[in-house]
Amino acid sequence: MPTTTHTIRYSTPRKGHASAHHLSVKFEDLYGFMVEGNVDDVNVLNDVRERMREQGRVWWALEASKGANWYLQPRISSNGGSEGVISVTSLKLSVLTNTITLRRLIRKGVPPVLRPKVWLSVSGAAKKRSTVPETYYDELIRATEGKTTPATLQIDHDLPRTFPCHSWLNSEEGQASLRRVLVGYSFRDSEVGYCQTEEDAFWMLAVLLENVLVNDCYTDNLSGCHVEQRVFKDLLAKKCPRIAAHLEAMGFDVSLVATEWFLCLFSKTLPSETTLRVWDVLFNEGAKVLFHVALAIFKMREDDLLRIQHIGDVIDILQTTAHHLYDPDELLTFAFDKIGSMTTNTITKERKKQETVVLAELDQRIRRLSSLKMDG
Repeated sequence: MPTTTHTIRYSTPRKGHASAHHLSVKFEDLYGFMVEGNVDDVNVLNDVRERMREQGRVWWALEASKGANWYLQPRISSNGGSEGVISVTSLKLSVLTNTITLRRLIRKGVPPVLRPKVWLSVSGAAKKRSTVPETYYDELIRATEGKTTPATLQIDHDLPRTFPCHSWLNSEEGQASLRRVLVGYSFRDSEVGYCQTEEDAFWMLAVLLENVLVNDCYTDNLSGCHVEQRVFKDLLAKKCPRIAAHLEAMGFDVSLVATEWFLCLFSKTLPSETTLRVWDVLFNEGAKVLFHVALAIFKMREDDLLRIQHIGDVIDILQTTAHHLYDPDELLTFAFDKIGSMTTNTITKERKKQETVVLAELDQRIRRLSSLKMDG
């Protein structure tokens, strides 16, 4: 069925007041988040929603011609290899066609009503869930009920601060549901600690941390995150050499902004619809998408970045740009057309190179701290 959307309404300023384009307005977006922006942002969002309706019609037309749930069939994985039980040698042309069609479709956006099924399928979460008994999640939740660990204490501390501007996530019911997902996963993978249906969210979290993102991004020492920042810095030098050279001359460390981007998958940086469009592609094509998007945000403001001389101005430009990227197509077009191709294999090789350096630095830091404690 077609995607349901609504047009954002706002009141224009009275005569003598500030220009309507600069008027600050608050509204609830399609996903229930309270947003503050200007009238231009509202107009862009309304255009985006119209394009979303049109994109929904494309998906429904394909369902009519290819059959319902055609996108759930075996396909070639965007991360290399194949999914399902089909080997590359016996791959039918129709499967290859569906893979290419799906990739193009997903880059243009998945209709919100289809996201639960599409994400579960293309990310590998449905396949991961199929390897355990159907009662796995319920039994895990029952087994963890009432138990206290350092992870559950941290979860309880963080929950009230998690999207407080969203009415459901900030409700008693929403926080209880989110807590069950996070606590359940903290027991599944104790190294990490800690929408669709609650169980679907659990398996999306599992596949995200275990298969999509780099290892050890959320462990105590954040070694995976340090690796990603080093990889990103090298990619910025290769893809945007003028920006990288200018920022280095200023003494600006890109991790000042990029760390939060990668750790939060842009959810605290980009507007919600743009974030979800990034996640559409992330679940289908892998973590290389995060590098594409991060590089695009820098590249979009290249001229401005090259003019400024103060570190604070760099942060302000990048944060302001990201917060007002209400048009997902603008960002994703830049990310894939202007930045150029980056294969998963290229990213993997770069990670392996940086991992050695990061682990050596962390080991040296631990030794230094141990030495200071002994001296004390």
